[in-house]
Amino acid sequence: MSEAQLFVATTFTEIYERVLVGPLFRPFAEQLIGLLAPTRGDSVLDVACGTGIVARVARDRLGPAARIVGVDVAPAMLAVARSIEPTIDWRHGNATSLPIGDAESFTVLTCHQGLQFMPDKPAAIGEMRRVLSPAGRLAIATWCALDHIPGMVELNAVVERHVGPIVDSRHSFGDASALKQLLVEAGFNDVNVRTLAHDVEFPDGGLFARLNAMAAIGMSEKGQAMTEPERGELAAQIAGESRHAIDRATRNGMFVLPLTTTVATGRV
Repeated sequence: MSEAQLFVATTFTEIYERVLVGPLFRPFAEQLIGLLAPTRGDSVLDVACGTGIVARVARDRLGPAARIVGVDVAPAMLAVARSIEPTIDWRHGNATSLPIGDAESFTVLTCHQGLQFMPDKPAAIGEMRRVLSPAGRLAIATWCALDHIPGMVELNAVVERHVGPIVDSRHSFGDASALKQLLVEAGFNDVNVRTLAHDVEFPDGGLFARLNAMAAIGMSEKGQAMTEPERGELAAQIAGESRHAIDRATRNGMFVLPLTTTVATGRV
């Protein structure tokens, strides 16, 4: 399927799952689960699960009998998640009011690249603590600040030439000390913060640049006033103008993007 056919035939959420999740999110998701080292007796809640890669990694590790729940605010993300792994309990809900009853609790909780988008972070962390069982443990990951990721800075600069300044919410909570403080103030123990890094490889750098442009355009004031077709047309143009950056970062036919994330772990 050509790039043009891909964008016509599928939704953005399906493209996100097909193009980005495997190379970009899965390596970090595997490390996140690895840090918590769940066993078959654990139950897992993945908050802001998106299309469900962390929950799916947990399923692969724990087997079919484990209780695994994924929660997300976006119905389109959950629809894709359900189509891929129907054995997981996917629930629609907000992180500050999780659809988890008082009679439910989990021994393991993850939140992978979701906390930075939550307006009330203390409330979200408080909810995470509420649904964890005694001695339950969690791991939260947020992308590092943009100045730690030069490749993204360069791609976003091309977008800003067209739409003006962008406040990239994907990288808006990369302060390790602030993340640690949130957990400590919520009453978590043994809080540890570290940085994880991967060289993420994409077979089609132009397609990645286009998807990144679509996301970045939507984070600008000008982009928010555009229609979806207008954003898509501009994203395609920006991807073409990003060719020099893509070519410089292409090795052995793969576009390589070094990415870093801050990860905080803790216990109830």
